[in-house]
Amino acid sequence: MSILVDSNTRLVVQGITGREGEFHSRAMLEYGTRIVAGVTPGKGGQRALDGAVPVYDTVAQAVGEQGADTSVIYVPAAGAPDAIMEAASAGIATIFCITEGIPALEMVRALEVVRETGARLIGPNCPGATSPGKAKVGIIPGSVHRPGTVGVVSRSGTLTYEAVQAMTDAGIGQSTCVGIGGDPIIGTSFTDVLRLFRDDPETTAIVLIGEIGGAAEEEAAAFAGEHLREMPMAAFIAGRTAPEGKRMGHAGAIISGGAGTAAGKVAALEAAGIAVAESPTEIPTLLRAAGVGG
Repeated sequence: MSILVDSNTRLVVQGITGREGEFHSRAMLEYGTRIVAGVTPGKGGQRALDGAVPVYDTVAQAVGEQGADTSVIYVPAAGAPDAIMEAASAGIATIFCITEGIPALEMVRALEVVRETGARLIGPNCPGATSPGKAKVGIIPGSVHRPGTVGVVSRSGTLTYEAVQAMTDAGIGQSTCVGIGGDPIIGTSFTDVLRLFRDDPETTAIVLIGEIGGAAEEEAAAFAGEHLREMPMAAFIAGRTAPEGKRMGHAGAIISGGAGTAAGKVAALEAAGIAVAESPTEIPTLLRAAGVGG
């Protein structure tokens, strides 16, 4: 099995005719993802990706005519909150927002609509998700993956690619790889994804990749310590040398008032019985030590 995306996913790409939307849509289509529609207001009736995908003016049309159930958003920051709310209001169950730079207050408004409709939002400022051999949604390179039973959840895109490539090189495959995004306000947390992995019978181990700032990793550690003691886990925390008060990388990666430090996150994870790597490339070694195979 997999979580969030699989071979049955019916994807609509919001912003499919833009440069980024078209580029990554081609990669998703080549990987095998079922892109059933694209949305660009004012361009309804056209076809994208060399005629392979119909384009609509609204997400509601894509849902009604093509049965889209998942959306990925490649819309500039100024329009992304409206794109999120449009997808949720149209009945899309799972929304991935790749866009970065969305103001926090705008995300508060969009997230309220998402929750009211019962949709799930991953992101913003996320790389998406891949269920190897089934589907990929977002910008994660398909080539780094290998089908398997290790679930991966991360705040960082590039660190995800490095860790997954190291796992693949070591012969350790993944069930689903999820990037939740590095902004302060996101729709899906580490704990949310850990809960999905816990309930997936074909995910037998988990890798968590976190970074400084906030308390999401500590909350995930508390959940794992209570609900995932029997499942092998490994983790990596980025930003161990970051000075207090200086943002490093993502908008949410900032130590403030002594909270959100790498040391505190590592301590919380280790207290929950989770082995913490010194670098992403050490993750396969820790998984092997925990008895995880391919």
